[in-house]
Amino acid sequence: MKSKLFSIRHPGNKIIGRSLYIAGSSVGCLGSRSRVGPQWSRHFSKGMQDEYGELDAEGQTFVKRGFVLENGQELPLAQLRYQTYGKLNDERDNVVVVCHALTGNASLHAWWGGLLGNNLAFDTSKYFVVCCNILGSCYGSTNPRSENPDTGTVYGKAFPDVSVKDTVKLQLHLLQEELMISSVKSVIGGSFGGMQAVEYAVQAGSSGSEFRTLDGAPFLRSVIPIACGASHTAWQIAISEVQRQAIYADPSWESDGFRATKGLEVARQIGMVSYRTPQGYQAKFGRAIKSSNTGAYGSDAIWQVKSYLQYQGVKFIDRFDPITYVKLTEQMDAHDVSRNRGDSIEEVLKRVEIPACVLGIDSDVLYPLSEQEELAEHMTNAQLHIIHSDDGHDGFLLEQNQVGKHIVDFLNSQN
Repeated sequence: MKSKLFSIRHPGNKIIGRSLYIAGSSVGCLGSRSRVGPQWSRHFSKGMQDEYGELDAEGQTFVKRGFVLENGQELPLAQLRYQTYGKLNDERDNVVVVCHALTGNASLHAWWGGLLGNNLAFDTSKYFVVCCNILGSCYGSTNPRSENPDTGTVYGKAFPDVSVKDTVKLQLHLLQEELMISSVKSVIGGSFGGMQAVEYAVQAGSSGSEFRTLDGAPFLRSVIPIACGASHTAWQIAISEVQRQAIYADPSWESDGFRATKGLEVARQIGMVSYRTPQGYQAKFGRAIKSSNTGAYGSDAIWQVKSYLQYQGVKFIDRFDPITYVKLTEQMDAHDVSRNRGDSIEEVLKRVEIPACVLGIDSDVLYPLSEQEELAEHMTNAQLHIIHSDDGHDGFLLEQNQVGKHIVDFLNSQN
């Protein structure tokens, strides 16, 4: 395998980390040239602030052979793409793990870059920051486009069902076996990343948890879950399912799921509505029409909001594929910390020993505040803080000043 060493640059051109990209180690998302060039962009309204920068599969690769999943299936070769920032101290315990959301990647600087760097929330002068790509994601980890070593063919739709528990367990193996971390100061994540953070607290921060330090203490010392709950609810599963149905309805799904990109465009548009708020959409678009040359209403009307959603759909298929999207939304739907662990969510959360800082967004209609209140109520050492935003669920990415302040205050209060 060929490898390439490169530097990660934070805005301001400061080199804050180095990573090794192992070429050919895993197949990523669609590699086609972008359709959202000048010839496309002029037809669409970009509209709202974009929550992500340019995403790619860069990073180092951890390999776990014979990785057994929660359902008993085995991945012969489980690869996990990750990036690190900052310097590990002599005690190997100044570690902060940041988990990404549904369509993110291990390049923390690309989507939470405003929080990464010296004297920021993810302070690279103090912390060794680790960010991993989700198992099953198309940004470098083993995913539906990867080759099954047992068959020599691409997994495709036959890719095994992965749970959030599996994703976190593989990351914990990386931290202990490859990076040789003695303990983790905190795990932080929002949305799907928040679900991983909660799962980390259960697997590595609870009484009787599997992952402990050499002296028997919890391997994880604190946690910051943002905009998520302890399980995926019927409301969230329904929204995931509508998106999957859009993909299934694509004529290409049955013959070649990777080509069901029109369905994926619609799925992305559905997601983009659920991530924001009625107030946000009204403030940005109102009833504006894109061009005076089109109809004022009816089939010929090109609403600004319609143009924005079309743009988001077209842009998305250049960086994601339909099968991976289906599999990752199914992984989110699997989120339930009580499964095979106890009679209730409350029982499992009460076992969490470590301090927790739970953040919720007051306008989030996808993961409402009641779910963060449940986390804070049942974790024995938890505090709840509210992010004020008109951006709905995406506020966890966009309200970086508020989010960053809460992270800094909490991390400074922990050993």
